[in-house]
Amino acid sequence: MNRRYRKTLIAANWKMNRLPGDCRDFIASLREYAAGARWCDMILCVPYTHLPAAIKAAKGVKVAIGAQNCHGEAAGAYTGEVSCRMLADLGVKYVIVGHSERRAMCGETDEQVNKKLLAALSCGLRPILCVGEPLNVREAGAELDYVRVQLKMALKGVDERSLRHVVIAYEPIWAIGTGRVATPEQADRVGETIRETLRSVYGARAARGVSILYGGSVSPENAQQLFSMPDVDGGLIGGASLDADSLKAIADAANQ
Repeated sequence: MNRRYRKTLIAANWKMNRLPGDCRDFIASLREYAAGARWCDMILCVPYTHLPAAIKAAKGVKVAIGAQNCHGEAAGAYTGEVSCRMLADLGVKYVIVGHSERRAMCGETDEQVNKKLLAALSCGLRPILCVGEPLNVREAGAELDYVRVQLKMALKGVDERSLRHVVIAYEPIWAIGTGRVATPEQADRVGETIRETLRSVYGARAARGVSILYGGSVSPENAQQLFSMPDVDGGLIGGASLDADSLKAIADAANQ
């Protein structure tokens, strides 16, 4: 992992789990650990209802709070939606865009993901852009082209200066919540392709500074091998992030 150019990120995605009141004790249990974990930055992405409690609990703690979704418009008649301006006003620092579960269950398109990403950047949020292929694409050997297209469409309108605020998470859809994990070599090959794609559009210097995470059944048992790959700069952690000790063990793997 090239720490000279980019920071290791450990991003927890609670998905639709836990309650707002759980944030206080969870973040408190990370306080001492996060303060000493100079090799990585920790991010906790929680449901909308949890954000105020999480932000309050994270004051003075080296844990950034993120949202799991946003809307692409600043305001309007979008019942049930939350804008990036609202998130930023709360004190949110990161927001996940394009997660495969939302693409699959909510029908989010690459165009919508692009709009959300641009909205996040315009409000000073750091988007965690998710890209990744389904199993049939992987079995057809077309995963690299699939991810290239997703990446280019999501980053339309993003200039080199803004790119430095974007985090990219590779999440093979066939590995999310299934217990199946991409091999370190598979994860790194896609990470390398992502960086090559960025290099072709933005140049080597800009591409070198982007953190690329792996998401897909990351656990304390497999994290060290995954994070040892040159183009895997941390993880977007799902189920394993619900337990603070498990999350810390995964973060420890980034320091080995």
